[in-house]
Amino acid sequence: MDRKIERKKGWRAAFTQRALPWWGAGALALLIAYLFMRDSSSTLRVDGSSITVSDVVAGEFNDYIRISGQVRPLVTIQISPQEGGTVEEIFVEEGADVKKGTPLVRLTNDNLDMQILNSEAELAEKENILRNTLISMEQQRISIRQEILQLSIDVRRLKRAYNQQKQLFDERLIAKEDYLKAEEDYELANEKLKLVIERQKQDSIYRSIEVAQMQESLNNMRLNMQMIRRRKENLVIKAPIDGQLGVLDAVLGENIGAGAKIGQISDMTNYKIETRIDEHYIDKVMPGLTATVERQGTSFETSLRKVYPEVKDGKFNADFKFCDSLPDNLRSGQTYYLNLQLGQPSEAVLISRGTFYQKTGGRWIYVLSADGATASKRNITIGRQNPNYYEVIDGLTPGERVIVSGYETYGDNEKLILR
Repeated sequence: MDRKIERKKGWRAAFTQRALPWWGAGALALLIAYLFMRDSSSTLRVDGSSITVSDVVAGEFNDYIRISGQVRPLVTIQISPQEGGTVEEIFVEEGADVKKGTPLVRLTNDNLDMQILNSEAELAEKENILRNTLISMEQQRISIRQEILQLSIDVRRLKRAYNQQKQLFDERLIAKEDYLKAEEDYELANEKLKLVIERQKQDSIYRSIEVAQMQESLNNMRLNMQMIRRRKENLVIKAPIDGQLGVLDAVLGENIGAGAKIGQISDMTNYKIETRIDEHYIDKVMPGLTATVERQGTSFETSLRKVYPEVKDGKFNADFKFCDSLPDNLRSGQTYYLNLQLGQPSEAVLISRGTFYQKTGGRWIYVLSADGATASKRNITIGRQNPNYYEVIDGLTPGERVIVSGYETYGDNEKLILR
């Protein structure tokens, strides 16, 4: 016979088949609640001893950058021969201190010697021509003067004869033909004298012009001779300034062309520091800014004397010169570090510099929790920077702590759990 099954009551009813849908609904509700309430951010466990932490502080931000540069003489002059030739003698060695005008190298140039000989011969020939011309002109001048004297005597004689013939003709003692002949002879001699005198004037003008031209030509030739001889003097290459001979690229017997660079002399009384600065600061760096150099516990002030306009490989060149005293034992080629002041100090929120910047570019940072057990990513804005600090414009408040060491192994995790 059939047995009546009794319905379970109390806690036993929860484990019946009819209660299974209720168990499923409860589990689903718990899952939904967990999904809404759990922290969905990605996390990463890191070793707390491997990180570097910096406090966020409020303080004075000193706007400067630290740059390096090499010491160079302020004035360096290249040595180049004005005349080419063969190196015959070298008077000084590299590194020697020299005075202005000290002979450095002597050259020889056979072609230049030949030019001097040819110019001297041409000058002598021109001088002979001028001398002969002057002699010929003087002879011609004397000949004309003699002709004038002779014609003057003839005119006076014929004038006397004409006057005598005129008187006799007036007294009807001679024929008219004799009178006219005496008159014509006198007039002809007088005209000849006038012509010769006119020719003397023209010859005098012509001689003056010709002599002046020849004299000018001779003067030009003499000047040319002087220039050629000075060119020969240029075969001895001399120091242009007082200084130190840094490089001398000359070998005995070597043929050096005019204008070739064979060395340089540096003025060792003053120096400059050649630097390369990141183009990020190109709008702030301008002539007149000051920078300090620390050397053997002493600070030396320098000023920015020149900024070069060209940017190459993300950097531009700038030259600094010492303002007053110079460090001891200063040598060309030494590396110095300068603190270049870009602006006046001001109050700001600061964090220490760190390698995190290479990963984030200053756009975000990991901020530690109050207990230091976790660190969360936070967006920030970084402004200026100096060798020690970053200026935080937005995103952090004094008293907080941040991780400033490198983020290369953290990936894109939003939270770090510090072990």
